[in-house]
Amino acid sequence: MKIVILGPGCPRCHEVEKRTINALAELGIAADVEKVSDIKRIMEFNILSTPGLVIDGKVVSSGKIPRLEEIKAWIREAAEAVPSSKGESRS
Repeated sequence: MKIVILGPGCPRCHEVEKRTINALAELGIAADVEKVSDIKRIMEFNILSTPGLVIDGKVVSSGKIPRLEEIKAWIREAAEAVPSSKGESRS
């Protein structure tokens, strides 16, 4: 799972990053978390205001600080959408 936090480095952006890391820890889910502060890269995501939160290429939030429970729900949803890498076979 790849999570991107979009923002210039303001306190609101740091709060989204903190909550995202806490959500991952509480859920016990590993993810690649990247902070993007370059305005040109932020604009590539077509958000109108920061902070922004992107999970596996999908913008799930922009312009606000989402609640921890919201972030956890988005992470759970993304984790369930990932196909299992286990080679399960049925007889």
